[in-house]
Amino acid sequence: MAHHRVEAGRSTVHWGFFDAALPPVLTVDSGDTVTMTTVSGPADVMPQPPLAVPDALREVQLHVPNRLPGHMCTGPVAVRGAKAGQVLQVEIQAIELHYDWGYTFAAPLKGALPEEVQERHLMHIPLDRARMTGRLPWGLELPLKPFFGVMAVAPPPGWGMVSTLPPRRNGGNLDNKELVPGTTLYLPIQVDGALFSVGDGHGVQGDGEVCVTAIETGLVGTFRLTLRDDMQLGWPMAETPTHVMTMAFDPDLDDACRIALSLMIDLVVARAGLTRPEAYMLCSLAADLRVTQLVNGNNGIHCMLPKTCLVGRT
Repeated sequence: MAHHRVEAGRSTVHWGFFDAALPPVLTVDSGDTVTMTTVSGPADVMPQPPLAVPDALREVQLHVPNRLPGHMCTGPVAVRGAKAGQVLQVEIQAIELHYDWGYTFAAPLKGALPEEVQERHLMHIPLDRARMTGRLPWGLELPLKPFFGVMAVAPPPGWGMVSTLPPRRNGGNLDNKELVPGTTLYLPIQVDGALFSVGDGHGVQGDGEVCVTAIETGLVGTFRLTLRDDMQLGWPMAETPTHVMTMAFDPDLDDACRIALSLMIDLVVARAGLTRPEAYMLCSLAADLRVTQLVNGNNGIHCMLPKTCLVGRT
């Protein structure tokens, strides 16, 4: 199994959109690993010295068209032999900081509380790689837990070009802080080749991402991409070392909750052999419904259940 690397730059980044017609920047075999660097941030959020703007980010700002409101994404990477209807297994092996700062902003008419601020607020946050902390302007140091807000396969061809902002069945702007090294993400493949992209690096984020931004920064991720033709999924799901996780997205948060819970019941029935009423009751006892994010058009819910609960009758 081979290892590959894709550096963010003018020929490897698409800005603001997903599209099944976008050609791959790399094609790999199932089971290969790929390291992908990412950049983040338009020109109007760049910091002043001594914080340094990476050359790759300047290159993307100058030469990559921002087709729709959305994120700078590296890719897509095609997986040889992938077919629509299969599942792409994305093992997150490593995530590292790509540069030494990030930014957070709040603005009028945005976020979970759109009337909370009356003017745009922007702060730049130095990131300490050695200590893995971010220092806020008033001195508070937050421990960093980096993850990618955006991981996606291409959408169905009939969708055409779509913004990266709302999460959908192909993944995208999941903003799920559980997707850290050691977690495996499963994405339902919509087009042949799968076409995996990644971006929207986050230094740390709370569940909800309430003001629209985390610590937005560039990251370097390493992923093992494996085709699964023994799985069928309608929505993204994930597994941490300790939990299984279903995900759902909908403009109505209640509907997202219902979908994520129903998907977890499906999972418990399939893996533990329980009846649906038994699985439903188990979820009431042991599953946690968490608000992934509230700010991307389609609100997100993830449902987490300890793997120790996936036990049938003995």
